[in-house]
Amino acid sequence: MSQTQQTAPNPPLTAASTQLYRKIAWRIMPVMLVDRVNVGFAKLQMLSDLRFTETVYGIGAGIFFLGYFLFEVPSNLILHKIGARVWICRVLVTWGIVSGCTALVRTPTEFYTMRLLLGVAESGFFPGMILYLTYWFPSHRRANMVALLLAGSAISGIIGGPLSGAIMRFFAGTRGVAGWQWLFILEAVPAVILGILVFFTFDDRVIHATWLSAEEKAAVASEIDDEATVKTHLTILSVFTSPRIWLMGSIYFGIEMGSYAIGFWLPTIIRATGVKDPFQIGLRTVVPYTLALISMILTGRHSDRTRERRWHVVAPCLIAAIGFALCTQGASSALLAAIGMNLAVVGVVTAIPMFWALPTSFLGGAAAAAGIALVNCTGNLGGFFSPAIIGILKTHTGTLNSGLLLIAACMLASSILILTLVPAKLVNR
Repeated sequence: MSQTQQTAPNPPLTAASTQLYRKIAWRIMPVMLVDRVNVGFAKLQMLSDLRFTETVYGIGAGIFFLGYFLFEVPSNLILHKIGARVWICRVLVTWGIVSGCTALVRTPTEFYTMRLLLGVAESGFFPGMILYLTYWFPSHRRANMVALLLAGSAISGIIGGPLSGAIMRFFAGTRGVAGWQWLFILEAVPAVILGILVFFTFDDRVIHATWLSAEEKAAVASEIDDEATVKTHLTILSVFTSPRIWLMGSIYFGIEMGSYAIGFWLPTIIRATGVKDPFQIGLRTVVPYTLALISMILTGRHSDRTRERRWHVVAPCLIAAIGFALCTQGASSALLAAIGMNLAVVGVVTAIPMFWALPTSFLGGAAAAAGIALVNCTGNLGGFFSPAIIGILKTHTGTLNSGLLLIAACMLASSILILTLVPAKLVNR
């Protein structure tokens, strides 16, 4: 293992360089705004149609992440070797096909199998995109780009929530197909189309970009190369024994517990306040995700401008923790639950892109592919435990309250780990 402890360069944010990176962002970022099929909405009809319990749903929702966990590091290493254009195309196309096939499930075993296969198919997408951004943007511009990448989640909530509800309401029974089945079929199509688009539009590295001039390529390459000299470089094997990597994975685990509590249980939380119609539930997701979209972009810009990283993660985590705690008041006060829901969504959605400014600020070299993937797959184990534990607790207690308090504690724990174990000088670049 070799490590360098130099001070990170802080090149000025000139108008010319800002214009250059804006040009790059407009070229590569729109294609990256893709999000998952909304199984949280499918649940509203799927459970009654197939007679699944909350535990079956929770385990099925979570088992996705076992496949994700097992194949994420190999997938990112393959992407690093053969390039993002081919590999991300493969991820999106297979992801869309498996997602559509989920409409055919009839038994818990079939549901578990399709969720596991979906995790395997998707395993390289998000860490691959994070790695891809390190090829194009230096660390002092990356928080905002990761925020834009994850804007897909917020946009999915703004557009996908009402759209999912509308599909389930207006397509239900069409040609003998249930609303939740139409949801899986119709929302899988964009992933396949995007996969084909990636193959024809992505450039693997800056030097391959025919839409940049020689001077522009040289300017970007210079910043990326200068930054590489101050990063920690590990061998691929030593990534798995690095305390920093496992610390980052632990922090991300707590944040992802919150993320998937929202992703899989937000429609159920809204229904607990008295709203029953799937379309109306979808409409009520627009406000929190709109606020989250604004928050994540403004916070990302502020983090890059000030080059401060830790508090830009901690503050959203604390806001989310408060929000989850307030969501437990849904039975007694719909207003408090609504406030809590908005705080939880804004906090979690903002915390995720801000978190990725931490590990990518010190990971460099070929092992960055393995390190980013390991942090992501470790954190995404929260995607298994969060819906599974909440589902089990809801089955036994009849409410989401104990599960939501557990999630609040996880968000708080991540904040404490950042403030006590992550040195500011390591990540503030």
